[in-house]
Amino acid sequence: MASVKIKARDMIVEAETSTPGTWLRVENLATLTINPGENVERAVRTDFDSQGAYEEWIMQRGASMVLSGQEENDSATGLPKPGRAQVEENAGEDKLGEDSIARYRFRHPRHTTWKIWEATTVLGEKGGDTNAVGAWAATITKSGLTTTAAVA
Repeated sequence: MASVKIKARDMIVEAETSTPGTWLRVENLATLTINPGENVERAVRTDFDSQGAYEEWIMQRGASMVLSGQEENDSATGLPKPGRAQVEENAGEDKLGEDSIARYRFRHPRHTTWKIWEATTVLGEKGGDTNAVGAWAATITKSGLTTTAAVA
């Protein structure tokens, strides 16, 4: 079988609504960066018997995903598109404690399973300079283990 490169722009990211199992695609992304090394914690195991070699264990694994694009709102209502609105809802300033957890799923169109994260959401800086379209960004930080589901 031939190997084919995956285009980042084809990745699909969806946010779950308040109705479990109902997902909204996060629209108009310009960049998507998944960092599987985020929030990794290590325990150093090096001691005098290590013969000068570094030794460690991974004690905690984490991951994050940064979504970004240009800010876009409906010209009549001023509201963002539904998927972006869900991300912004998930990042609401009153979302604290257990209310700060939302679910996201993502995959490439050739993948047969979704990766699903319970995660926190933090919006990035908005704005830009005189001749720029306003920026939009969000950081999704995994909380707990990754689960998967078959693509229906």
